[in-house]
Amino acid sequence: MPLKTAPLQGLVAATFTPLASDRTLDTAAIPAMVDHLVDDKIAGLYVLGSTGEGPSLTQSERCTVAEAFVQSAAGRLPVIVQVGCESLSSARELATHAQQIGADAVSAVSPVYFKPDCVETLVDSMAEIAAGAPNLPFYYYHIPAVTGVNYSMVDFLRLAADRIPTLRGIKFTSTNVFEFQSCLEFAGDRFQLLWGLDEMLLSGLGAGAQAAVGSTYNFAAPIYQRLLAAFAAGDLGEARRQQSLSQAIVRAFIPYGPRGAQKAIMSMIGHDCGPSRLPVATLTPSQRDALRSDLDAISFFDAVDVGGLQSIGSNT
Repeated sequence: MPLKTAPLQGLVAATFTPLASDRTLDTAAIPAMVDHLVDDKIAGLYVLGSTGEGPSLTQSERCTVAEAFVQSAAGRLPVIVQVGCESLSSARELATHAQQIGADAVSAVSPVYFKPDCVETLVDSMAEIAAGAPNLPFYYYHIPAVTGVNYSMVDFLRLAADRIPTLRGIKFTSTNVFEFQSCLEFAGDRFQLLWGLDEMLLSGLGAGAQAAVGSTYNFAAPIYQRLLAAFAAGDLGEARRQQSLSQAIVRAFIPYGPRGAQKAIMSMIGHDCGPSRLPVATLTPSQRDALRSDLDAISFFDAVDVGGLQSIGSNT
């Protein structure tokens, strides 16, 4: 049976890894980032995933970053450490490290160069990783648009239920809402499905999601908190309006490269995360200026200010 842990509720921030100008780690920036997320009532941290550039960091760097987030969280909110990489042995070692430092859960994405040839192999691969942290809940990170691994997640849960004793659920980053709902119906209260697309949060909630993991929750949490409150109150019109606001933000930054652009946005709200690690491109000064102008044009900075305006301009 999987570990009995309370289900996550609300927004889980997929955190950025702050880097100095020379692209070395800048862990000194992490405590203030975590404090900011706590203030925004974020329900948990998902570190070293796609947003955190985990696959671009060395084994040692990933351990250092994981430790910094666990220490900064200091028990105020749970920390999930993404440990997946091309080497299953290395991923297992990272899972062991996460358990040793007091993380609350581990997660792993599939290898992508040598892809699992079937769902059974995928389950076996995740079981190898999860065994490194036998006392922590494990979430498989399903992101087929990036990995190209797109087996049925219902089949994954069915096969993994007995093969991975610590399986807690799936971080589901796919537009396939009907598969997400099917997984929820199969999972019952044994597993949890974490919704993974910020710009489609309302769709995930409609299908039954209780928690969501996303990058834009780092700098636009007030919009999503209003969306969650409206949905809970049955005000679907307001929930749709808040979702539209988040989509306007995504449309603004996507042309600049989503990961580099979001790091730039973090600096604009007072939490400089530095450059990105190649092959993720860092925005040039002119691109940053243009992005700020685009965000100003939709009143982004007012919309994400808890005490500010409640909407983005109509020119979205």
